[in-house]
Amino acid sequence: MGGGGQQTESSEPAKGDRGGPGGGRGGSAVYTWEEVQRHCHRGDQWLVIDRKVYNITQWAKRHPGGIRVISHFAGEDATEAFVAFHPDPNFVRKFLKPLLIGELAPTEPSQDQGKNAVLVQDFQALRDRVESEGLLRARPLFFSLYLGHILLLEALALGLLWVWGSSWSLTLLCSLMLATSQAQASWLQHDFGHLSVCKKSSWNHILQKFVIGHLKGASANWWNHRHFQHHAKPNVFSKDPDVNSLHVFVLGDKQPVEVDLAWSMSFYLRIFCCYYPFFGFFGSVALISFVRFLESHWFVWVTQMNHLPMEMDHERHQDWLTMQLSATCNIEQSTFNDWFSGHLNFQIEHHLFPTMPRHNYHLVAPLVRALCEKHGVPYQVKTLQKGITDVVRSLKKSGDLWLDAYLHK
Repeated sequence: MGGGGQQTESSEPAKGDRGGPGGGRGGSAVYTWEEVQRHCHRGDQWLVIDRKVYNITQWAKRHPGGIRVISHFAGEDATEAFVAFHPDPNFVRKFLKPLLIGELAPTEPSQDQGKNAVLVQDFQALRDRVESEGLLRARPLFFSLYLGHILLLEALALGLLWVWGSSWSLTLLCSLMLATSQAQASWLQHDFGHLSVCKKSSWNHILQKFVIGHLKGASANWWNHRHFQHHAKPNVFSKDPDVNSLHVFVLGDKQPVEVDLAWSMSFYLRIFCCYYPFFGFFGSVALISFVRFLESHWFVWVTQMNHLPMEMDHERHQDWLTMQLSATCNIEQSTFNDWFSGHLNFQIEHHLFPTMPRHNYHLVAPLVRALCEKHGVPYQVKTLQKGITDVVRSLKKSGDLWLDAYLHK
């Protein structure tokens, strides 16, 4: 949804389409939800935004967020997701004009699949309040200091070895400092990836490539391809890559993902230039492998304690608020928890408002909780210890189910 593109041909009108000559062309036709929902296949995809019907069949292949994230809403109302993912929806709407084929019939409800219209309207009112109060605007100083503390950790880790040498104890301390900087860089690139820091999307993209590429040695495009799908349909089988890990590498003509090789190579070149004088080639490889080992555990525990113990199911066509809350929980706030998790302890608020800068999550959280209480939507908050314990319990439960299936196959 959103981005640039060229005008595409719409498919032939569905049987029963109205609007005179030309059928679905020119945006003059009207459709029922039943007609829209028939166009949900790879080669035939429609969706609805603000009651307007769009044919995204060809555009999906050029969608900046990836073909899959937009295709997950084929045959559905994508209004809430469209607004959530785009910092400037009005700018993006001009790229939708060539895709417009009609609108919903006046007798059709604005929400599909029997969604709670009052809840949807209340959440939109909350979003309007969030925007009017400036909670979607970032504080540059916050993120500048955050990047500064990451770079300072990197410099201190290297300076430690230059000044006091590479004894086992100092090497361990250096590894801990590097693992900390790597984990914190994960949270920072996540901010840039969600376009929640800079006003211009291009600056967010460049800084994300610097942080995830040069500071971490990974690919921004690969991360975006998977992470946007996760946000669009969290914990939905076949749509959320975090619960559908069949493919380790995403390659091929159907799912092209650019690997940011130059950025990644600059990371490894920097690491070897800095640490080769102390540990040699194989020692440097061992150092970064140990740092990766420490950081990966940090990253996995933080990211999974908000989702893994929650509900996982097939597509249920829920409204944005209900879908996100059923798959997401929070970890209670504290100065340490905020820093340790990169403010992802406010996972609920992050999923509801993915472009919101993290330093504002605590301000919107009471408003979200009040809305959930009004509509009877569970709003879960756990301690850090319980969040980690629930991950272990969830994994044990899954292991027991697999063992039972294996023994009784």
